[in-house]
Amino acid sequence: MQWRTRHPVVPVRLAERLGVERLRLRRAARRYAAHGWAVTPGACLTGDRFSCGRAGCPIMGCHPALESWEDDASTDRARVSDWWRHRPYTVLLATGVSFDVVDVPAALGLRALGAARLHAGVLGLEHADGRGPVAVTPAGRWMFFVRPGTPLRPELDACLDIVRHGRGSWVPAAPSRMPEGPVHWAVAPDEVHWRLPAAGAVQTMLCDALASLRRRADPARPPHGTGQILCVPRQLSTSRRAG
Repeated sequence: MQWRTRHPVVPVRLAERLGVERLRLRRAARRYAAHGWAVTPGACLTGDRFSCGRAGCPIMGCHPALESWEDDASTDRARVSDWWRHRPYTVLLATGVSFDVVDVPAALGLRALGAARLHAGVLGLEHADGRGPVAVTPAGRWMFFVRPGTPLRPELDACLDIVRHGRGSWVPAAPSRMPEGPVHWAVAPDEVHWRLPAAGAVQTMLCDALASLRRRADPARPPHGTGQILCVPRQLSTSRRAG
């Protein structure tokens, strides 16, 4: 009798894909760390849920893999490399030290980014105060990276779907994957030479964009009213409002 050995083609291909994914994530994490952006590993995406490997963890959405992630977040490239040596962890960036992130709905982010690009095109990048890195999640959240420490202006703080990530918070970074798809850069850090804009300049652009959207939605409404008008649910992975 002749025996035939069936090779586990699918598992091998899956392992290769996960290996490539892990290397991409590790390379990105090391690069962020090299530019002084503190990194922490996030739970791995398995199917449509995230698994951190901690026994009994009930969180199914994106979340840090380390229980003490805020203390352990690091810019040490050797330590970052070690975290991604065996598992394709999501890349999370700790906010509030090197930068804050203003997290807004897609309609507002797209309009504000258009204004920033127009400003840069007219005055040049070196004079475009509001131009900086902008990341986009597959759930439609736009994340503006700014210099840390500035609270949200009242017009923005009144909107429940606008979040400032400061100390004690984090955001997912490209090329991490969410169940809906990958996080990507609308404006990559390289494109602006890793320059962070003043938070006030970005918030001014967001306030202008918000007033413009309100006028379009209701021409009779005063431009500087308060309250939520953009009914876009917050993404679970970026739902924490930092003070």
